[in-house]
Amino acid sequence: MKLIIQIPCFDEEEQLPLTLGHLPREVPGVDAVEWLIIDDGSSDRTVEVAREHGVDHVVRLTNHKGLAAAFQAGLDAGLKLGADVIVNTDADNQYDGADIPKLVEPILRGEADMVVGDRRVNTVEDFSWPKKRLQGVGSWVVRQASSTEVPDTTSGFRAYNREAALQMQVVSKFTYTLETIIQAGKLLVAVDHVPIRTNPRTRQSRLFPSVGAYVRRNALTIFRVWAQYEPLKLFWTGALILGLPALALFIRFLVLFVAHGGKAGHVQSLILGAVLFFGAMLLGALGVIGDLLDAQRTLSQRTFERVRRIELQLGVQPSHYEPGAAAAAEASRPREASRAPAASRAPAASRAPAASRAPEASGAPAASRAPAASGHPDDGPATGPPDREALGV
Repeated sequence: MKLIIQIPCFDEEEQLPLTLGHLPREVPGVDAVEWLIIDDGSSDRTVEVAREHGVDHVVRLTNHKGLAAAFQAGLDAGLKLGADVIVNTDADNQYDGADIPKLVEPILRGEADMVVGDRRVNTVEDFSWPKKRLQGVGSWVVRQASSTEVPDTTSGFRAYNREAALQMQVVSKFTYTLETIIQAGKLLVAVDHVPIRTNPRTRQSRLFPSVGAYVRRNALTIFRVWAQYEPLKLFWTGALILGLPALALFIRFLVLFVAHGGKAGHVQSLILGAVLFFGAMLLGALGVIGDLLDAQRTLSQRTFERVRRIELQLGVQPSHYEPGAAAAAEASRPREASRAPAASRAPAASRAPAASRAPEASGAPAASRAPAASGHPDDGPATGPPDREALGV
């Protein structure tokens, strides 16, 4: 069982040492724990600092792609590196790394495929009152769209088993948190949540410049993902909202038309009702078209998942992958050996004693290089005095 902890990073040279210092190297029920950072086009020494602090794997994107793209690149790399469980955390040390064993426990017990850390937003001192309220409303909307019970849907501290990671496909360019929960709720992924701790804030969030921008982007993400996975329900609900007032206005016009004996009047009700009716018809048509596209999206996602499985079976290497600290150190050892002094690499024969290296072509007779006579006729001419007993003397 291998656990890989991934950290998307963008110019995190100062924050990364603190974050890595709280990550575990051992987790109960896991054989190996490895660290992976995804460098999202950083301009500082993020990668060098990561290697100095023992990160095992690095995915370095060529330029800045955004948090969602970095998260997806981390999932792909983690799967290809053989991870059975992938934990995602932030580089700003917002989440307490000591809670990782608690986060992966439901997965290890086989009770969940995806676990989201619940920060209990109402108890976080760094969050303002409006942000807490907006977080609550946004989480409620996501729960309705995903049919899950996750209380903190914007938490980036989460764990995936191998099957859940294989099915995740992030489309949004802003964030992955909402989209992956809605995806999991629509797919064969069991979602759970556990309470976690947070650390004091060390810097302002870089995802959004203001609360208004945060609300606008998250609302757009929720609408987009909901339209992808529940287009018929979403657009037909809108069509019903416009269609009922249109029907009421038509009825009003008819009642007044009959009441006044067929005289003209109240044309405004007729015009407004027609506008609402055409809007309802348009939303209904969009729902039907979206439902057809949803079927194609489902087929595409299944194809994507199978392609991933084939890549894993073929051993395809992660994209933009670089070795971490340990692998880089091992790779440097052969280069150090190749720079060793020539004398230390001389062949063994050149260091043998001179007597054992007497050249055969030195001009001496062959008899002088023959071994000492042993008294056997096949040993060649003797180099010492003859044996007197052999001569019968």
